[in-house]
Amino acid sequence: MSKIGKINISIPEKVKVILSDNMINIEGPLGKKSLSIDLDIFDLNINEGKEVMIKPKKNNQDTKRLWGMNRSLINNAIIGASKGYEKKLELTGVGYRAALKGNILNLQLGFSHDINFSIPDGVKIQVEKQNFLKITGTDKQQVGMVAAKIKSLRPPEPYKGKGIKEQGQYILRKEGKKK
Repeated sequence: MSKIGKINISIPEKVKVILSDNMINIEGPLGKKSLSIDLDIFDLNINEGKEVMIKPKKNNQDTKRLWGMNRSLINNAIIGASKGYEKKLELTGVGYRAALKGNILNLQLGFSHDINFSIPDGVKIQVEKQNFLKITGTDKQQVGMVAAKIKSLRPPEPYKGKGIKEQGQYILRKEGKKK
C-alpha cells in the first residue's frame, strides 16, 4: 500500500475538477491544467467536488509505484490552480544584478557579457530590488526548472558565497589558503 496514495485530495472551493475519458481537467482562479490518468490501472472518484480519491484496480508492483506519483501529480495541479507556486532567488556578489526587459531577463553575473534569459510561457518573474528574483507560476515542475536553469548560470561558490541561490539556502563555506 502506498502511504501517499491512500490520502484523499481535498479540493478548494474555487477549483473545479472534471473527469472526461482519461483526462482530468482542473480549472482554478490562476489557470487550467489537464492530466492524463490511465483508467485501466486506477479508479478515480470525485466526491461532490470536494474530494478526489485514487485507488488501483489491481495491487501489484507496477501499480504500487505509480499510485503515489499519480496522486501527487493531481494534488500539485490542484494546488497550482488555486494558490500557485513560487521560488525566490537571491543574487549575491559585487555587481550582480537582474533587470526585466519585456519577456527577457537580463542578468549581470560578473562575466564580460550580460546573459539574456528568455522567460517561458506560464511563468512570471519579478525583480525585487536588483538582486532578488521571484519566480511564480501554476506548474510546479516548470517553476522549479526555470529556477534551476537560472541558478545553473552562476552556482554559489564555497569561498566567498558569490552566485545565485534560493532564499534561505545554506552554502557550505570553506576556509581560504593559509600562509
